[in-house]
Amino acid sequence: MTATTGPLLTVPDTSPAALAALTAEIASTAAKYDRSGDVPEAGLRAVQRGGYLTATVSARYGGPELDHSEVARLLIAIGEGDPSVALIVANTLAAHLAQTAAGNWPEDLYRELVRRAAGQSVLINAIRAEPELGAPARGGLPATLARRTADGWVLNGHKTFATGGTALSYHLVWVVTDETPVRVGHLIVPADADGITWRHTWDHLGLRASNTHDVTYADVAVPYRNFSEIPFQNGVYRDPAAAAGPASFGHAALYVGVARAARAAFADYARDRVPTALGKPIADTERIQWVAGEIEAQIVQAETLLFGALHRLAAGESDVAQRLSVVKVLIARSVIAAVETAVAALGNAALTRHNPLERHLRDALCVRVHPPQEDAAVLGAGRSVLRPDA
Repeated sequence: MTATTGPLLTVPDTSPAALAALTAEIASTAAKYDRSGDVPEAGLRAVQRGGYLTATVSARYGGPELDHSEVARLLIAIGEGDPSVALIVANTLAAHLAQTAAGNWPEDLYRELVRRAAGQSVLINAIRAEPELGAPARGGLPATLARRTADGWVLNGHKTFATGGTALSYHLVWVVTDETPVRVGHLIVPADADGITWRHTWDHLGLRASNTHDVTYADVAVPYRNFSEIPFQNGVYRDPAAAAGPASFGHAALYVGVARAARAAFADYARDRVPTALGKPIADTERIQWVAGEIEAQIVQAETLLFGALHRLAAGESDVAQRLSVVKVLIARSVIAAVETAVAALGNAALTRHNPLERHLRDALCVRVHPPQEDAAVLGAGRSVLRPDA
């Protein structure tokens, strides 16, 4: 048995009943936070209380170390309740998975993080996109600079789309160093460090409570050991997010939850809607039953792709990893198709803000923004097929 020096974290209950209760609790405040754009504190408290926020902490550190399929089930449940909560949680769970895989954090700093996380929400996110560059998955180096000093690093830069906002405990800031030759990597920056300023720029179509604001760093002092390099390979820097990995499927999973929420909203409306001319609920008509079946087919397809890929990875099938980016694209297509089918069938009634389908549609459309994006994933798959050695 692997020895641990940190606290034993709560083993989260991932039974269907527990996850359904979690979904219901988070969903009860989702519309309110969507309207206000505030940090979804109630939903995050529910996740923390159940031990779900540390579900991927390694057993080495006293964590439950849930596998990828269990994490996907968890994020589907949270996403069905409120995808803004799920996105913040997914980023934190991915950071813990990365620590298990690569051990990039200084050991004592990470153990201190785990000790804190045993009693409070500790949220982590990789802060990467920039105003001029955009998302790093498209290539290029950041303008955000880590300058080497006698005591460590001094960080300066401007980042965009920093999900979690002021609720974050740690920023993993993507930087380039001022060394010769330069290095690229992430700086682990405590959120309470001097010199961090948030710009409340997030006014988005969907995931409005995710607090994906801009942030600037002005002469932020960071210890030298907090830098984790991403090496150049054959003289070329390749961003890890340019291709999907199993940890990145947390994003796909949370949007499957959005499709499930849309299915439930459609069914509720169909059972309650009794037009005068019809004299019975529209749920009793073949037309609406067909629409419900089409929504279900898209969700079944998304879930089968998601869990099928993860199970094949767990079984060690060698050809699965290179196809994960395309699998994510197909899941995204199914999610959007499911929600759009529900909205199209109900027309104006689904587009009013009094109907949760309006919010689910806005949230579902955000699935496209997560890297690798559709054009890059499909182009990569095509090139792979057409290689002479394919």
